[in-house]
Amino acid sequence: MKISSGRRASRLGDQIMRELANMLLEESQDPRLAFVTLSGVRMNSNLRVAEILFTLSGGEENLKDAEVALEKAKGFLRSGLGKRLKLRYLPELRFVHDRFLEDMIYGKPCPGNSPDNQE
Repeated sequence: MKISSGRRASRLGDQIMRELANMLLEESQDPRLAFVTLSGVRMNSNLRVAEILFTLSGGEENLKDAEVALEKAKGFLRSGLGKRLKLRYLPELRFVHDRFLEDMIYGKPCPGNSPDNQE
């Protein structure tokens, strides 16, 4: 997926993230989605696909449950977006677990910054 860096894609991504976060907080009744936090949205170049980045506290089991719940709720969330946003084409939603914060918090070494390279 070629990611767009334009102003329109950025604004649309922010608006999608805001609306999805509100729907998850206020309208979702699935307990598996209780601790899901949206961390960003990436739009492709023609604004037809939105990758929603999410984080989750808990272990791998909670992550798998949340991924299943998000896939199940995808239609509900997309139809809610259609009612809230006035767009000609509503983007396809793809949920991707965002590991950036976990890598930063738990200190997974970056390539080239390993302790063996210290002098």
